[in-house]
Amino acid sequence: MILIWMICILLAGGILCWLTAQKSAVLAKWIALLTVTADLLIACWLFRIYQAFPDNTSWFINYQTDWIPALGISFHVAMDGFSHVLLLLTFFLGILAVLCSWKEIREKTGFYFFNLLWTLAGISGVFIAMDMILFYFCWEVMLIPMYFLITIWGDARRRYAGFKFFIFTQVGSLLMLLSLLALYFIHGDQTGTYTFDYFSLLRTSTGSPVMMWIMLGFLIAFAIKLPVVPFHNWLPDAHGEAPTAGSLVLAGLLLKTGAYGIIRFVLPLFPESAAAIGPWMILLGVIGIIYGALLAFSQTDLKRLIAYTSVSHMGFVLVGIFSFSNIAMQGVVMQILTHGLSTGALFVMAGMLKERLHTRDITKMGGLWTAMPAMGGIAILFTMASAGLPALGNFIAEFFILLGTFTSHPTFSIIATLGLILSAVYSLRMMQKVFMGQQTATEPIRDISARELVIMAALSISIVALGLFPQPVIDTVQHLSTIHPLLHE
Repeated sequence: MILIWMICILLAGGILCWLTAQKSAVLAKWIALLTVTADLLIACWLFRIYQAFPDNTSWFINYQTDWIPALGISFHVAMDGFSHVLLLLTFFLGILAVLCSWKEIREKTGFYFFNLLWTLAGISGVFIAMDMILFYFCWEVMLIPMYFLITIWGDARRRYAGFKFFIFTQVGSLLMLLSLLALYFIHGDQTGTYTFDYFSLLRTSTGSPVMMWIMLGFLIAFAIKLPVVPFHNWLPDAHGEAPTAGSLVLAGLLLKTGAYGIIRFVLPLFPESAAAIGPWMILLGVIGIIYGALLAFSQTDLKRLIAYTSVSHMGFVLVGIFSFSNIAMQGVVMQILTHGLSTGALFVMAGMLKERLHTRDITKMGGLWTAMPAMGGIAILFTMASAGLPALGNFIAEFFILLGTFTSHPTFSIIATLGLILSAVYSLRMMQKVFMGQQTATEPIRDISARELVIMAALSISIVALGLFPQPVIDTVQHLSTIHPLLHE
């Protein structure tokens, strides 16, 4: 029941924010902050249960009750170490998203925090839902509030970006729904039991050729959200036009639901089809690494530049997943966490600069180090993290992915390594354009505030801690090697 309470707290908190904002916008902000903080504390407390579980290899929380038994639909939620890590990331970044919005959002405050908390609730539900209809429901819940966040509180082209985001993700959702229904009926024909339960569907025979098409329906839905080239077109517009917290949630969490879906559903449910398509997916991942890095280097809009770095970094995730290597899978989980922290921090920094300079054009910036030395120092940390500097979390993640991929696909691994070089190039270009050179601003610019310092300090400590002490995360997700028959050392 504790997992259900975590979701209900977010849903209730969102409604309460909407209602109380009519009397006090400040009260709505505090309700949102306390709501997400409560869930983070609960998730931290669950570590005690996880550590007490034998061998840390199983689902240590598992709750199921009937929902629509006539159709084989249940309310089934469960948590293993992988889900737990992602929930911790969700609530941690959720707190920072609320803090980012403290001064930025000045209108429709209650409805804004309602949408933000319901987006977090949908994301949390995706990470724990073990009934496929419940999973699909949570997948849709996180889509609609994010659409409102972009179209109502975004920048000048927010409606265009919001519609593109909605259309791309909705097409993927419908493909997943069709594939889900096909899998439901095939499992029923094979076993005589019609159910949407994940653990039951794992026992479906997947040898028929039609399974490849069903798998592709799931894969395309997750690839759009990841995003995989050529399904990435919605990402730069959505990131560029979303409010700061929206960009943080998009980069840090929504993209990760795509990676989670591939790891949790595509590989275990369709092992033969996944193995057959694996080399092609690695090829797409390598293309995404190089293509995203080149486009990031050519951008002048700061938020679009950071958005294209996500395309490049998520290419490493795709390569690691379909290399079917245990060490690469550990790197994938680390990349999910560290990319959420480092790229999320860069988007927060971009929002701070936009608030002060009223522009995202890096050609109109420059020389900001003199006026903003504290933010400049923090920017160096996260640009170096994005470039994969040793002792920071991104290095561990990408090193593990490349090492695991090299054993089975050495050529792809070598080509993907070029992405590390290109990431250093676009990261240093961004740093030079924004903070170095001659100062272009004519008015005094204030440095980082106390609230902003808390946000960036939390992200800085996290990315350094993951770089120096990655073993706790690796131990937590070690069991993934036991539930995926394709993984090898």
